[in-house]
Amino acid sequence: SHCTMQGKAITWLLIIGIAIIKSCEALSNTIEAPSLTSPSDAPLDYSAIETKFSVRSPEEPEEDLCYLVPGRPETASECGFNPARKTIAVIHGWAVAGFFDSWVYKLVAALFEREPNANIIVVDWLDRAQHHYPNSAENTRLAGQDVAKLINWLEAELQYDLSKLHLLGYSLGAHVAGVAGNLTNNKVNRITGLDPAGPHFEYANELRRLSPDDATFVDVLHTNTKGSPDFSIGIQRPVGHVDIYPNGGNEQPGCTFQNAMKMIATFGINNVDQIVKCAHERSVHLFIDSLVNRQQQSMAYRCSSKDAFNRGLCLSCRKNRCNNLGYGVNKVRRARSTKMYLKTGAQMPFKVFHYQVKAHFFSQKNLILSQQPILVSLYGTHGEKENIPLILPELNTNTTVSFLLTTDVDIGELLMVKMLWESDSFFSYFRDNDFMIRRMRIKAGETQAKVSFRAKDAEFAHLVQGGDAVTFLKSKEDQNSRRRERLHRRKMHGSFFKQGQNEAAIA
Repeated sequence: SHCTMQGKAITWLLIIGIAIIKSCEALSNTIEAPSLTSPSDAPLDYSAIETKFSVRSPEEPEEDLCYLVPGRPETASECGFNPARKTIAVIHGWAVAGFFDSWVYKLVAALFEREPNANIIVVDWLDRAQHHYPNSAENTRLAGQDVAKLINWLEAELQYDLSKLHLLGYSLGAHVAGVAGNLTNNKVNRITGLDPAGPHFEYANELRRLSPDDATFVDVLHTNTKGSPDFSIGIQRPVGHVDIYPNGGNEQPGCTFQNAMKMIATFGINNVDQIVKCAHERSVHLFIDSLVNRQQQSMAYRCSSKDAFNRGLCLSCRKNRCNNLGYGVNKVRRARSTKMYLKTGAQMPFKVFHYQVKAHFFSQKNLILSQQPILVSLYGTHGEKENIPLILPELNTNTTVSFLLTTDVDIGELLMVKMLWESDSFFSYFRDNDFMIRRMRIKAGETQAKVSFRAKDAEFAHLVQGGDAVTFLKSKEDQNSRRRERLHRRKMHGSFFKQGQNEAAIA
């Protein structure tokens, strides 16, 4: 009987222990993600909301003239908020100066240009965003709770359909959007993270930061991921369904130190913050570009790594491997995040055309060279781009080299390619290094056309270090390539693309 008593005591201890663990878990969950529900008979308390919700107008997109106030339905009609229409909410980031950055107005104006009838709301959490960074980062939870209360109120009070709601969050604002999306009664349609902030969030759990669960579809642009994890300005890890890393995500064209010095010389030292923000804020300007330059839509490509992309190995559009960057993204959801890459120009319009160039290099001598400067010129039916500079990391005898080439000019159908091997130093004039190339294969990312080029005057072109350019002409018509190009064009612009039957044409 003594054993029985002891057994019962142990059982009770286990039950009590499990109960304590469960209650601690529940408590920690409420600490992480405060619930917004209240007893059904008690009205929700909106008095604690500090965040302001400015409804902008197309006539004065930069002015805060009217505020939507949760709990006061009359403010919706006063501000011209139309519950039947699409709503886009813009959420700013860390604001040390305590006022909106100039990009807010530019983004609002671009949204109205693309969606003239939409409700555009600017979320103002400036009071909580102008502290030391760690405090502002912590305040994303409070701002996110406020945004969630607004959304739940719109849905309950105005019967707003959340499938028409799109949250756009920049830097810390992306995490505000994530916290809000996690706390809404039903899922919002889309959250776009514009270079979500890195420090304090790289290793944070999903309830504290933007994550794929926060909306039906989450797309993210990463433009300033330079540095070690949790110290880079932008978050490095993928946090959406589609995560796009323009120019590899760390350095952006036009955001160089030389450019910064030019800006200071032109505009004075007051613009020093623009240097720091250049790559970070590029995420916003890429999104603006996608709104206003509809005919010059930047295309991103799925790839396992930045290095593989830079070798031109990832320009396929089969099975949703390519996607539009920004507003017109195709909402492809997978169990795991899709990492995508692209190159861009230094200014708007940012779109460039991507080409993979593959060539086999032969030589009589056994050459092993590195960091070789090459100039490539492309000539096509619409235009030409001459002397595109390239550094080939390795150039060895009897190897196939693959590299990525980009141009801001729409060349059309490629007809001719020229290649020049620059001398890498004064001393190379005394060498006679040369390679023979029989043919070159080029794949165009934007059209999916694959074309072969042959040496112009002989079976082999002789590429001589410090010598003249060699010319390659397009081989005979490749019918299969033309068919694939046509199908790709129809898929990207035709009707069934919108219905999500993306793989039917090119499977």
